[in-house]
Amino acid sequence: MSEYSERDVQREVTELEGKSATAARLFDIRRIIGGLFVVYGIIITLTGLTASDAEIDKAEGVNINLWTGLGMLGLGVFFLAWLWLRPVAPPVDVERLAEEDSE
Repeated sequence: MSEYSERDVQREVTELEGKSATAARLFDIRRIIGGLFVVYGIIITLTGLTASDAEIDKAEGVNINLWTGLGMLGLGVFFLAWLWLRPVAPPVDVERLAEEDSE
């Protein structure tokens, strides 16, 4: 006879599924892309805010760093908001569901 009861096995499976769902949320590509765009957007926006007249004249009178930084910030915030509004659903084990339905 096995040294583990059915309840112990079920509890272990539930814990592993929870860890898997946490890992899936942690490494969601939207979090990585959004975070990078926010960080780079802040850096480039600060560069644009401190631009000299010579740098602005070089870009035909447009403060390109400021506008690019603000665009990157907006895109990063969009990705992070998307992640917050639509979180990743935990993976569904089809075989396990089929076994539970047959019982």
